[in-house]
Amino acid sequence: MNNNKLITLSASEVRRQLDSGDLSPLDVFNAVAERIAVVNPIVNALPTLCLETAHDRAAQLTKNQVPVAERGALWGLPLAVKDYNDLAGVKTTYGSPIFSTNVASTSDATVAQLEAAGAIPIGKTNVPEWAGAHTFNPVFGHTLNPWNRNMSAGGSSGGSAVALATGMVFLATGNDLGGSLRVPASFNGVVGLRPSPGRVPRGQRLPSFDTLWVEGPMGRCVEDVALMLDGGAGQHPDDPLSFDSPHRSFREQLGDTALPKRVAFSPDLGAVPMEPEIATICANAAQRFTELGADVHSACPDFSGVIDAFQTLRAHLFAGMMEPLLKTHRKLIAPEIIWNIEKGLALSTADVRSAERVRTHITQQMATFFEQYDLLLCPTVSVPPFPRELRYVEEIAGQATDTYIDWIAITFAITMTGCPALSLPVGVTTSGLPVGLQVIGRARGEGDLLRACHHMENVFDLASHVPINPQAD
Repeated sequence: MNNNKLITLSASEVRRQLDSGDLSPLDVFNAVAERIAVVNPIVNALPTLCLETAHDRAAQLTKNQVPVAERGALWGLPLAVKDYNDLAGVKTTYGSPIFSTNVASTSDATVAQLEAAGAIPIGKTNVPEWAGAHTFNPVFGHTLNPWNRNMSAGGSSGGSAVALATGMVFLATGNDLGGSLRVPASFNGVVGLRPSPGRVPRGQRLPSFDTLWVEGPMGRCVEDVALMLDGGAGQHPDDPLSFDSPHRSFREQLGDTALPKRVAFSPDLGAVPMEPEIATICANAAQRFTELGADVHSACPDFSGVIDAFQTLRAHLFAGMMEPLLKTHRKLIAPEIIWNIEKGLALSTADVRSAERVRTHITQQMATFFEQYDLLLCPTVSVPPFPRELRYVEEIAGQATDTYIDWIAITFAITMTGCPALSLPVGVTTSGLPVGLQVIGRARGEGDLLRACHHMENVFDLASHVPINPQAD
């Protein structure tokens, strides 16, 4: 098989061919390395590469093959690692000039789990500086959206999404606080899953008992995301919230017959502004769940107060993590991040208590909601990909935004529920840019969520649109 054909395969198909012996890990690595050499200079998704180490690992697996039954879920598959995650021997910059030469001594819990499952990291993907939903930073510059290189790739897992969409890797890590995994999945026409807190273990950099920030898988199709979740889920001693994965793999559960019977759609969760074209595309996509035999209703839980509450808890998290850096390196931190840290430092205990009460309320509301409905559907993002020269979206449907993350409020509202949420490609705008539908399931219900989205993916038939060659406009 020639390399141009090989990079178009799904990770799941590559794994099948690795197991059959039709491909070797070295064959797969060579195809990926060739694609990176051609495409990465155009889109800047993988600013830090470790191809020599990856080549040696692929050669070792090819030479010393273990029996198929003893292989990890991700055996022989190249993997891109987000630059917020530590990969042993490779730079982790967080998109910050403060850490532009920082080299990780060990892989964090998230990456170590994937490596133990047989994945071969090939490099680090570009991110916004520290956090955000538009991938650019003073260390590596912008990552470009391959559907239109003048547009934002989203973020903060923008480099991961672009690497997937352009065929440079088959799988990539993402993490998600307020939508950092789901937003770039939508903007680039790939699939991203925000799992339940604890499903995928996190590294020691994050506060041990925070549940807003989760790690999750990204792929070009739902089966690939299920495969990566099989490789990445589980208990790890570095993460006290992590828990054992189920006895049956998520990929195996895709074949079960149980499908949603009642789903609910909301264009805006009754809480956020929404561009009309996005609302229409997603409403039409939601109606197609009838093709699974589901009844589709207009309904959603009460999200009152959730936007301000998330902003409070996010700021509290930033202050806890970054106050020391603000004191020592203020001049090297982006203004939006300084604002977020200082917002956290200015919070009162009453502010935090109030936000936690809102979070408890919405969590309880969701549990009651899922007694009646199997899934909640809504747009992944309020806007399509926007011009990359903007630092953030300043207006939605004629309504000005107040902060640099207001435009991703529909994802961070869902963050507050603790429920798993997947961005599924369901259409394109009149200008040809991809649109994702956010599909939310019950807490720890990743198996049912992935299965429903796997079936719906066949209805929309958009997985075949990637990988794509970068487009100029």
